Amino acid sequence: MPLASDQQTHIPGTADLDNPLYYLENFETVVRWVRRFHSDLLTADEIGKVDGLLSLDQPARALLARMVMRTGDLFRVEKFNYPEIGVPVNDAVSALATKGWIEDNPSVPLAELFRLFTLGELRTALANQISAAGLPATAAKGLLKDTLIPLHPDIAPVDLWLPDVSTQVIRLNHMALFDRLRLMFFGNLRQSWSDFVLVELGHQQYEQVPLSAESRAFDERDDVDRYLVMHHCRERLDQGEAPETVWQDIPTANENAWLESRRGRLLFELGKLSERGGNTELALKAYRLSGHRESRLRQLRLLERLKQHHEAWKIAQAADEPRFGAEERGLERILTRLAKKLGEALPQQSERPQLTAFTLELDNPDGHSVEWAAMQHLSEPDTPVAYVENTLINGLFGLLCWPALFEPLPGAFFHPFHTGPVDLYREDFVERRQALFDDCLGTLASGNYKTRIRDTWQEKQGIASPFVIWPILSEELLEMALTCIPAQHLERMFRRLLGNLREHRSGFPDLIRFRPDHNDPNRRYEMIEVKGPGDRLQDHQTRWLEFCVDHGIPVSVCYVRWTDR
Repeated sequence: MPLASDQQTHIPGTADLDNPLYYLENFETVVRWVRRFHSDLLTADEIGKVDGLLSLDQPARALLARMVMRTGDLFRVEKFNYPEIGVPVNDAVSALATKGWIEDNPSVPLAELFRLFTLGELRTALANQISAAGLPATAAKGLLKDTLIPLHPDIAPVDLWLPDVSTQVIRLNHMALFDRLRLMFFGNLRQSWSDFVLVELGHQQYEQVPLSAESRAFDERDDVDRYLVMHHCRERLDQGEAPETVWQDIPTANENAWLESRRGRLLFELGKLSERGGNTELALKAYRLSGHRESRLRQLRLLERLKQHHEAWKIAQAADEPRFGAEERGLERILTRLAKKLGEALPQQSERPQLTAFTLELDNPDGHSVEWAAMQHLSEPDTPVAYVENTLINGLFGLLCWPALFEPLPGAFFHPFHTGPVDLYREDFVERRQALFDDCLGTLASGNYKTRIRDTWQEKQGIASPFVIWPILSEELLEMALTCIPAQHLERMFRRLLGNLREHRSGFPDLIRFRPDHNDPNRRYEMIEVKGPGDRLQDHQTRWLEFCVDHGIPVSVCYVRWTDR
């Protein structure tokens, strides 16, 4: 049965690594999950195969799981070493062959044998072919491949290729079905079965996100098929196929926003390859159709190079909101160059704020990091200093915005074992949750934010989050931060975070110094970036520091020098 619209999910039992068949339990968790919640996206034949898989005897299921996890679909039976399945491996192989899950002695191209067999085995078995090709008996494996494969392009059963080698080669059937199951569970084909099957899920707590029919990324089978087509297109590009031929097979746009974001990434990659190959017309077309965060900047730079300055100016002028941090400065530089070439007024250049800096000369007999040494030096009983770097502000944001981050929107969660939404860095992540984030940040103005953050800290303690590092965000640090950091400052930093979660979640100053007794509420804390000898500010750090200065958030840069002693 597919997931009903009002049906909520719970986290199924997870395997213990003390069980030698834990990988089988996790493998079957995936299969059962898809069978239960996505059966309407499977054909009757696929459902029959899944049910048949689950009805196999345990040794056969275990061997099948082992093969699915491995690379490729061809295996040498004599290389299997899985004593935990409890029976001779040949018995499990026979059971799988009887049910059609494997093919014995399959026909293969010669190239596959070079992957499966050692050089010594191949030299013996292919001695006649090696001699006929005029190669020495001691030829290297690479030379044998380059010479023999073009001479023998046809496929043949393994025992005909290698009649004198004692071996049993089998092929795992229905890999397309396993890829489909993996896609519907993970939401991508980047993650392998091993990413899930070979971990002890019970050691991590996961947010129990209620999944319903409305929250699925794949609304219908055609969505799965479209993803698989795009994945195959990307593989073809990666294997060196011409972008012009792959372009013909890229699906047209559709209404599934999650799939459209993946299509945008595919178009962006095709555009880059077309540009490198000199097909600038196709590159520009791909960039225009792609909503990828970097596509507009690539398009503008290419138009500049092609001296299509008027077209570039028009697009750059219409770019009302940068898609990512680096694009803002990239657009400024492009507009400045284009304005000079076209005789247009130069864009207004914002003045860079002055950063406050100071220097410390410190001993370091124990070899601590500069951040730790500076923290120890600056800490006083009345002004404690914590080494937090990117953890504190991100953590406060994650606690306050927990409901928005874990809202089960389509394409955000595929199974119960996510540490966060899988669309976290997608271009429309915030837009799709704008009302939810507005509600969370609205508590900063009403004063309810402290209660919400404290309650979330207590209720969600230890549950995986992309923003909260529980061992660092102690209750003491949390309370000091809520006491000393004004709500207005938190809101300004949180809104910048939401502007680009991928880039802005890093670059925060290393230390925070609290002054809980300071009379000015805006000066009850100070964030301090620490730089050691020879170190310099990185661009993303500078952007955060300048943002803080522009918005009245107290920051400074501490340069540490070690004493000669």
